[in-house]
Amino acid sequence: MKKVIIFIAFCCSYSFGHAQELTDPTLFDFWVGKWDLTWDDGDGITGKGTNNIVRILDGKVIQENFHALEGKLSGFKGTSITVFKARFKTWKQSWADNKGGHLEFTGDLDGDKRIFKTQPREVNGKTIFQRMVFHDIKEDSLTWDWESTPDGGETWKLLWRISYKRAD
Repeated sequence: MKKVIIFIAFCCSYSFGHAQELTDPTLFDFWVGKWDLTWDDGDGITGKGTNNIVRILDGKVIQENFHALEGKLSGFKGTSITVFKARFKTWKQSWADNKGGHLEFTGDLDGDKRIFKTQPREVNGKTIFQRMVFHDIKEDSLTWDWESTPDGGETWKLLWRISYKRAD
């Protein structure tokens, strides 16, 4: 009986801890700052860019300003607005770019990974999600992955990886 009570207490504390972390309005503060970016464009080409992440609107909103400077994506620019919606206890992000792209995301956690994922959509009978995953987060670096799943989230395919290094 004692083991059952300990197990239930552990499960409740994990669930509470996960919910508490996800509803933390500082969950994405690690991202704020000026960053130098690199990624593999394929064929031996290294893409380079910058990302300037700032808090705006009395510190309640995180604004991203991405700019690809070198490589196949040179000239690509994008911006996002990320906000913690306290009333709904969730994170939301909206992305737009200079190619006419627009995406909406909802925040999530998976261990130490911070995630924003799209709503599912049906394409040729398959449930497609896309997501960005922030991981290996350190004070001066992090890794950002863009992934897609054709099977509702059972498996994920890496489409683009960006290495972030804090700019001087």
